[in-house]
Amino acid sequence: MAVGYDLLLIIKQKQLTQYILDIMEKLIEDFSVGLFFWQLILFVGLVLLLKKFAWKPILNSVNEREEGIKDALASAEEAKKEMQNLNASNEQLLKDARAERDALMKDARDIKDKMISDAKEEAKEVTAKLIDNALTSIEQEKQAALAELKNQVAELSIGIAETVIKKELASKDDQLKLVEEILKEVKLS
Repeated sequence: MAVGYDLLLIIKQKQLTQYILDIMEKLIEDFSVGLFFWQLILFVGLVLLLKKFAWKPILNSVNEREEGIKDALASAEEAKKEMQNLNASNEQLLKDARAERDALMKDARDIKDKMISDAKEEAKEVTAKLIDNALTSIEQEKQAALAELKNQVAELSIGIAETVIKKELASKDDQLKLVEEILKEVKLS
């Protein structure tokens, strides 16, 4: 199928070439010097008219178009530079924001750590005070118990002395038995 298409193209090209050659021969055979002269004068006149009335406006519009394109390119270049500057300043702003965020996070961590250490110190101080208060209270209760014990021993001694005196014991053995009995009673109660 591609071969048939190529063959058709070759045939069409040969036909076109033959057609152009036929037209050229006809023009050469029908050439007239007078007609050529008048066509040349008309062409030169048309060029002069175009030069006088149309050439300047056409050149002006072409120049204006060229200037417009140059201005547009310059504006595009400026916009590109401005976008690069904006991107750079945006990057700087992002860097600054990240640095500020990191500083705030560091400060927050430092404050958190300080608060935790302060709370630990305060807990240690409170615990130490509670322990001191407990030891003081224990010592006071111990002293009170000792004083109470001394009072009871004194009362017991007085009681024993009273009983011994009341009985008027004659012998030393009777006195020792009495003291032992009283001590047994005291241990039981």
